[in-house]
Amino acid sequence: MKFIPLAIIIAIGLIIWFITPPEGIKPDAWHLLAIFVATIVGFIIKPMPMGSLSIIAITMTVITDIVPLKTALSGFGNGTIWIIVCAIIISRGVTKTGLGSRIAYIFVNKFGKKTLGLSYALAFTDLILSPAMPSNSARAGGIVFPIISALAHSFHSKPEDGTERKIGSFLIKTAFQVNVVTSAMFMTAMAANPLIVSMAKEAGIQISWSGWMLAAIVPGLISLLIIPWFIYKIYPPEIKETPNAAKFAIEKLKEMGPMSKAEKRMVFVFVTVLGLWIFGEKIGVDATTAALVGVSLLLLTQVLTWTDVKGEKMAWDTLVWFAALVMMAGQLNNLGLISWFSKEIQGLVSGMSPMVALLVLGMAYFYSHYLFASATAHVSAMYAAFLAVSLTVGAPGMFTALMLAFFSNLFGSITHYGFGPAPILFGPGYVSEGKWWAIGLAISIINIIIWLGVGSLWWKLLGLW
Repeated sequence: MKFIPLAIIIAIGLIIWFITPPEGIKPDAWHLLAIFVATIVGFIIKPMPMGSLSIIAITMTVITDIVPLKTALSGFGNGTIWIIVCAIIISRGVTKTGLGSRIAYIFVNKFGKKTLGLSYALAFTDLILSPAMPSNSARAGGIVFPIISALAHSFHSKPEDGTERKIGSFLIKTAFQVNVVTSAMFMTAMAANPLIVSMAKEAGIQISWSGWMLAAIVPGLISLLIIPWFIYKIYPPEIKETPNAAKFAIEKLKEMGPMSKAEKRMVFVFVTVLGLWIFGEKIGVDATTAALVGVSLLLLTQVLTWTDVKGEKMAWDTLVWFAALVMMAGQLNNLGLISWFSKEIQGLVSGMSPMVALLVLGMAYFYSHYLFASATAHVSAMYAAFLAVSLTVGAPGMFTALMLAFFSNLFGSITHYGFGPAPILFGPGYVSEGKWWAIGLAISIINIIIWLGVGSLWWKLLGLW
């Protein structure tokens, strides 16, 4: 435990607690805000694990009589949270069976004869895995990065001897920026996405799994096609031809041998769950039930054991901190603080048309991510408030909710600390901090143009505004 950061968190909470609430805010709402802000600050500076901070926050809301115990624990029964818990467990099957690595090697074999093609192979790998792997850090760090590292070393590209620009730097930077995009494309591709869905629901906007996917698929695919090419042009690798990559992939596939029974069962479960997420609403199966079906099938087919499920620490950790955040965010809304905040901020964009106001608010939301070391912390602190303000000025509801949802992933592109996979891929030293930030800023602009330009036209066709 880090005592100085913990003392800072407590001090921030107490300062807010004892400030006289502004006119129109109930004392309970203000005191809950103090606990909420202290929790978010804790998520950012991390004096202890997020789960620990969340349990403490839940406890504080009860012993201070802000909410009753039943309400404080209500987040654990939130169906949206269980989607992400189940998806994390399902992703363990992808990793355990080796299916994720096999998919990557197949793409590398097919597209990896040139360096640019190799980057697209890694992009397609991430895209295929992202619907059922909500840990973008696991996708980038557990599957994609080991392959990049092995390929870079096979081409004698290492930061230690100054040869990182041969191929390693390009592949690392591309893999990261691609991961940012795939995280935005599916509700279950990034851990904080279901939190966004819960907050949108509190505002009266229901985002389904298939609705999210359908809205994101066109701008997402365009981003995936353009970004590797753009990085190739402004940050080119020294090695342009990579015939050894295909040979490397073939050797790895030979080592793995034919698909095992466990892999085949994993494919069946993966396709079943994906099909239920896309088409389940038409047959009365919601997204949470579909996720539970997936976990049940993995247990029934013995792809996973109960020991595997119990050992998936990330899933149970996610359940705890999600439950705390969803509960507090919901209560802040119920106690009127979000509506008060939206009215106060509304004055800053008064006189603007709804869409212009939305654009201004969207840019503020996006680039304020320079201040955050976690997408989850950013979403928790700002999504509900910015959504409420946008709705108050007359912006279309579903358009606004989805735009901010997609931005909640795309803003991860700008720094080397603000998105889960960033420290994993930045850490080995293939890309300097200056290059990481400069390329990230350029790509953030490209993504905004694609998602608000082409994306808006696509959403218009879908009838979202």
